[in-house]
Amino acid sequence: MRKHTTLDLDQVLVQEAAVALGTSRITETVHAALAEVVARRRRAMLARLDLPDLTPDSLAATRTPRQFGAPEDESASGTRAPANVRES
Repeated sequence: MRKHTTLDLDQVLVQEAAVALGTSRITETVHAALAEVVARRRRAMLARLDLPDLTPDSLAATRTPRQFGAPEDESASGTRAPANVRES
């Protein structure tokens, strides 16, 4: 949702923020700055959580690509049966 508003902005501060954020328009700069403040607050809230099971090893395991289903013998037709279906 957007709302048109009028603001008195410190132009030097806006220019410095635009350089820091890589933006070119005032509206874009204000939106990017607001998004950064919200993201910073969310990161701070996450940092305060007590997550004893979150270790470098558990993060590495989570980031490792997983393969679903074990490889099975191919049937005579050259196709594999789904992992959850038994062949008779």
